[in-house]
Amino acid sequence: MTENIDNVLEQYFEKQKIVTLRQEMINSIRVDSEGHLLNELFSFDNAEMLCDQLENSDLSVKADLDDNKHIKEFVDYYCDKFAENEIDRKKVNQLENECHKHTPIWWYTSEGFPYSVLNRALRLVDGEVITLMGFFVKDLHRHIEELHREQFLDTSIAECLTVYRGQYLTTKDFDELVASRGGLMSFNNFLSTSRNRHAYLLFTSTNKINQSVVSVLFVMTADPKQLTTPFASVRHVSQYPEEEEVLFSMHSIFRINGIKPMVENEEMYEVELSLTNDNDEELCALTDQIRKESIPYAEGWMRLSIMLSNIAQSDMAERICRNLMNENAHETDAKDIYNQLGSIKYQQGQYEEATELYKKSLELRMKSLPPNHPDVASSYNNIGLVYSAMGDYPKALSSYEQVRNIQMQSLPLNHPDLAISYNNIGNVYSDTNDYAKALSFHEEALKIRQESLSSNHPHVASSYNNIGNAYFDMRDYPKALASQERALKIRMQSLPPNHPDVASSYNNIGNVYFAMSDYPKALASYEQALKIRQQSLSSNHPDVALSYNNIGNVYSQMNNYSSALVFYNHALSIGQRCLPLTHPHLQLYKTNVETVQNKF
Repeated sequence: MTENIDNVLEQYFEKQKIVTLRQEMINSIRVDSEGHLLNELFSFDNAEMLCDQLENSDLSVKADLDDNKHIKEFVDYYCDKFAENEIDRKKVNQLENECHKHTPIWWYTSEGFPYSVLNRALRLVDGEVITLMGFFVKDLHRHIEELHREQFLDTSIAECLTVYRGQYLTTKDFDELVASRGGLMSFNNFLSTSRNRHAYLLFTSTNKINQSVVSVLFVMTADPKQLTTPFASVRHVSQYPEEEEVLFSMHSIFRINGIKPMVENEEMYEVELSLTNDNDEELCALTDQIRKESIPYAEGWMRLSIMLSNIAQSDMAERICRNLMNENAHETDAKDIYNQLGSIKYQQGQYEEATELYKKSLELRMKSLPPNHPDVASSYNNIGLVYSAMGDYPKALSSYEQVRNIQMQSLPLNHPDLAISYNNIGNVYSDTNDYAKALSFHEEALKIRQESLSSNHPHVASSYNNIGNAYFDMRDYPKALASQERALKIRMQSLPPNHPDVASSYNNIGNVYFAMSDYPKALASYEQALKIRQQSLSSNHPDVALSYNNIGNVYSQMNNYSSALVFYNHALSIGQRCLPLTHPHLQLYKTNVETVQNKF
């Protein structure tokens, strides 16, 4: 790839300002072929599930004609987003014109493109780029599978393969790696390794950046007969055969067996990893849990749309649903498409449209399903969420009570869905200032979730968040802060860093500090919430308006009225575009602007 393209990519992804730090994730540093420092993430998260869809579902390529269509869509997107001149366009157009003349691995090992585009997208969980490159992800995975069969499964080779990969880790992340010994590590991209230990050893021993990083040599053993993750030597199909590269497909998962100083150089560390297999009990349990929560009833494009929504990439999720609606007139599918579109519009803050879509879905579900079916309850719940967001609390409570009545007839008393109903009813009581009742419902929801879900599940975080809000409303600020910080910790472990729920935690922590008159800490929390919301939500989203208003509140209390007015006006402008005229937040924003104007 030309230097210009790489610079454009660096600038584009820098604008995203996405940083990921989780307990099950190790944020490491690697140096690419042109010397840039890149974040590389190891995790078992939505990126894996997203690419698993592209690899294993019939999403992208049904015939050469469809293949060419998807290639052209990606090329057009790339030229629009990244290319600055004819040299850039010529490079990407080569893929469009000559894609079938070379193997996927040949393209992957070519200089810069498409390797850098794909792996950046995977690191940042950029759903739009990953989906547009679905044709390539799928073909590359299949090519590795094919070579794996040829090299190992169709031969008598039985011994384990040992390969190497040199990395730099920050000292903090190296400490996390040491603490994870015996646990699992997942690489969420196509993993390049080498059979040549000396090459990586030379690289890591001579390229140490500074004292804040640790040189690590991963020594990886893999059983060729395992069926979990395909891998293959690509020496004979790569553009760089001298590298003796062995390429692993997406989301290869290793067990961390040992970490020790290297004999050759005690400042460097050797990390022993072994590729997991289908018999690994911990991996099977983790995989089953993730798949169970990734909408098991949804398939194909609908499942992908839901996954994209779950990682706050609603625009691409909506495009997929609109295409499904245009291509599919069956009523049985339409009820689920309307429901998903309603969820997307709710996420985007377009509440009137979300209500209509949810009601269409409910109408179709009532025609084809029993009255106590879980999907009917789900529709009522979704309608309640929108009414609550619009400030119509009596209608919201009525919808939630309808949900609970259905669930009490059809579910065990400790079912997670029942916890959702308790949670939502608690939210309405909180919004209508009945804080004691709100706390009671949220504590009941937490009790159910602690019995039925893992300790770091996002829904557990939601319960702590809402309990924190109840304590806040009751002016018990120490308990409120403790609950909100617990919610944030869980969300940072289990959600993407730019997820709207992470922003909500920062916002609520800011509320507590504001109430305690600790304005610098409140401002820092509110600014972090706004930063995330600007990344993950539309510019006209009600939560963005709320962040502007909260920052305005801080400046007003600090007697910086000119700054307060700027932020209040931003909040009012957005509120006028996205909220009903009777919404209490809109009235609040108007009052705040008028109050500050009177200070001048």
